[in-house]
Amino acid sequence: MIVYEADKATFVKDVRAREIAEKIETNLKDKLGRKTAESEVASWRNSLKDMRDALDSDDIPSDARVAIEYQIPNTSKRVDFLISGLDEEYRENVVIVELKQWQKAKKTNRDGIVVTRFQRGEAEVAHPSYQAWTYASLIRDFNHTVQEEEILLSPCAFLHNYPTRPSDPLKDPFYAQYLKEAPLFTEKEIDKLERFIQRYVKYGDDRNILYRIDRGKIKPSKNLAENVGSMLKGNEEFLMVDDQKVVYEKLYALSIKADRNHGRKKDKKHVVIVKGGPGTGKSVIAVNLLAKLITRQINARYITRNAAPREVYSALLKGSFTKSYVDNLFSSSGSFHQAERNEFPVLVVDEAHRLNEKSGMFSNLGENQMKELIHAANLSVFFIDEAQTVTLKDKGSIHEIRQWATHYQADVTEMSLESQFRCNGSDGYLAWIDNLLEIRPTANEMLDTRDFDFRVVDDPNELRDLIFEKNKIRNRARLLAGYCWDWEKEKRDDSNHHDIVISEHNFGMSWNLGKDGLQWLIKPNSVNEVGCIHTSQGLELDYVGVIIGDDLRYEDGSVLTDVSKRAKTDQSVKGSKKGMKENPDYMKKKVDEIIKNTYRTLLTRGMKGCYIYCTDKKLQRYISSKLYKDS
Repeated sequence: MIVYEADKATFVKDVRAREIAEKIETNLKDKLGRKTAESEVASWRNSLKDMRDALDSDDIPSDARVAIEYQIPNTSKRVDFLISGLDEEYRENVVIVELKQWQKAKKTNRDGIVVTRFQRGEAEVAHPSYQAWTYASLIRDFNHTVQEEEILLSPCAFLHNYPTRPSDPLKDPFYAQYLKEAPLFTEKEIDKLERFIQRYVKYGDDRNILYRIDRGKIKPSKNLAENVGSMLKGNEEFLMVDDQKVVYEKLYALSIKADRNHGRKKDKKHVVIVKGGPGTGKSVIAVNLLAKLITRQINARYITRNAAPREVYSALLKGSFTKSYVDNLFSSSGSFHQAERNEFPVLVVDEAHRLNEKSGMFSNLGENQMKELIHAANLSVFFIDEAQTVTLKDKGSIHEIRQWATHYQADVTEMSLESQFRCNGSDGYLAWIDNLLEIRPTANEMLDTRDFDFRVVDDPNELRDLIFEKNKIRNRARLLAGYCWDWEKEKRDDSNHHDIVISEHNFGMSWNLGKDGLQWLIKPNSVNEVGCIHTSQGLELDYVGVIIGDDLRYEDGSVLTDVSKRAKTDQSVKGSKKGMKENPDYMKKKVDEIIKNTYRTLLTRGMKGCYIYCTDKKLQRYISSKLYKDS
């Protein structure tokens, strides 16, 4: 989606009239329903005034097209500035400009990372040229129109407040690869920026290039599970942008240090906590890091409590790697209670919110999984989203990780991921879900379904048919449901048996069949079955259809939970009855959190769309009322 678009002449006129920032602000509110901070409005005024100076030349045609704030499909990333036209050979071109108000920067020894100063102090960030290059690469990756119609993209960075000096850390040879891909221009280099644009935009845009890109066909996004094998072979399947790149490079540097210190007597421990919501790239970074360390022959492990991702990875890696190799790389969190101190240089723990206290089938082994993982490694990395705890056994928390780190006198580093790569990159969707389910208050009370394909249906049969149709594209659509129907083990493979029955609509389907196990997500015929939180958490789909059961309802102006409506076979809330007697206030709050977190997780499995059916009609009407009627 493009927030502002005009020909060059109109853009120059809007800037001169001091109207450009207000127009962008109005368009953002109209198109995205988003309020804009005054600091962001001020940055547009400052940056775009300098862009006007760079474009205000007769050598850049007045009918070239300008776009501001273009959101890259399937991500939450927005490109600051684009200008389109034809080059000398009449090829279609778009120049991408990453704008920065920086005044100072420092070089680092990490690939594509620099240090600059913000209001809250210094911070490590992606080099502007790296950022511009990855944005162009993402557009090529996601936009079929750009590829099929051979539209050329030429990225650059413009730091209009940054002093031009002979020896500049941003132009250090260490960053040569990215400077070549996306040249960087500073305060007194407007003439150079102008010549760069002229090289690609000699003639105007009479072909609606930006319009075609904005409304172009979007390519299917990459799926982590499908690309794990390629990544383990050393291929970089996923471009990491902004905070993802910063986190990855920091973790890689710490991993090299941990490996160097491994086995020494004074091998001080280091614990890293990486916070991030659904789709922020936690698992992508974790697997990328594992792959990089393995290629350097560093004894690292990827740990997750969730069995489903491990099963899916194992199935997809079959034939490329031996089973023992895969089993060694991808381990359960319950297998470290007998590990020796610092047995491993690096342990990468994904979905750390799902860690348990005890291990073993009967929860009788070890002391605490967080303690055991920290004990077993020089460097332990915990990727965590506390809003995805979905059972009473889930004990993984930032607080407890910190406590055990203190116990081992470990250094602790905490980082956050914000860049969104799920739900069509819509941060607004995730905030809307949190507000809708009353997990936390946000400003996102209404959802614009132009950003993300979200629908509420009146009939579960319609929900099923929608998912069946979407699944024809590439077997990446599935039905999910809250755990409100019994999962009857002895009837697993009876094709006539239906677990989930909604009589008023003559609807019946089964939970995922026993023969598919935790590989339900990738089995071609499993679209005919319904998955639950345990077969889908930690994995992603293109489209999900979610049946919200009787454990969630709308009453007296609030979204309420009812743990008594959970299935008898649901182990997620086992012990809640006893807990209600012993400590009712705590347990009521805990099961409320689990039920809402479960639906939050189910509703955020889809990268392109989510369709829902509610057994509670009041809840269904309430959710429908939170969608823009004209979207």
